[in-house]
Amino acid sequence: MWATGRIALLHGAPPRRADGIGRSARFAGMPPKPRTDPAPASLRRRFLWSLPALLAAALLTTPLRAADIPVTSASLRVEDGEVLLSTEFDFSLTPALEQALDKGVALYFTIDFELTRTRLLWFPEKVAEWSISYRVSYSALTRQYRVSSGPLGQTFESLDDVERFIGRVASRPVMRAEELSKGVRYEAAVRMKLDVNQLPKPFQVNALASSEWQLSSEWYRFGFVA
Repeated sequence: MWATGRIALLHGAPPRRADGIGRSARFAGMPPKPRTDPAPASLRRRFLWSLPALLAAALLTTPLRAADIPVTSASLRVEDGEVLLSTEFDFSLTPALEQALDKGVALYFTIDFELTRTRLLWFPEKVAEWSISYRVSYSALTRQYRVSSGPLGQTFESLDDVERFIGRVASRPVMRAEELSKGVRYEAAVRMKLDVNQLPKPFQVNALASSEWQLSSEWYRFGFVA
């Protein structure tokens, strides 16, 4: 018997474990032992390198809340055959936009107006729309701000004056009164926003990542009877 056991060991037979299960039993169908080794260094490096891309993708896919421009008043009236719009926005630049303006970056703001009429069992009908855009720039040489709309422009000594000027629409014609039906109720809406698409390309990237580069109001809606 001693010789038989010695011959088995010389030929490489696995020693018997204390629990009675040899290597051949494991090969016969036992599940492999779970791997507990840490992830390879190359895999960890690839994960760390992908973090910036994941963060950038999150910024592009997660909408940022723009800084608000409250609407303090809005109204329509008919005078001399014209429908006149008057509205005021509590408008002020964010610190980031002020710094950009001081560095010579021009900012563009747009005020939009829409007038619709409700129709039974159908979508509202858009009766009129109107908009005005302002270009705001600063000259370090003259230390003055300039606001232009189309070919017309005006200079201001302070940013507060610029904000008051842009944020106030006084009796602007938006349509002819003859286009309205007497006694019909309409819904008017106004809003104001910074036109991010007019910014230089590097600043458009900033606008995607920071709410300080997004300045706008929600549509402010109010009723009007012709």
